[in-house]
Amino acid sequence: MSLLQFLLLLLIAGICGSLGQAIAGYSHGGCLVSIVLGLIGALLGTWLAGVMGVGEILAVQVGGQPFPIV
Repeated sequence: MSLLQFLLLLLIAGICGSLGQAIAGYSHGGCLVSIVLGLIGALLGTWLAGVMGVGEILAVQVGGQPFPIV
């Protein structure tokens, strides 16, 4: 994974984390917290979808690896 792909992944995670914070009504933290929230949500969502046998609904390819959005 190149530096540009990693930065793109962080941007996607930040957007997803910000949306999650906006939906939940939680506004403490900042950009870094949004990025971490997005990454954790992607990891937990992928794991939960695998356990339940549900495929990924919307995934973005970053560096040849899927990054689930929904």
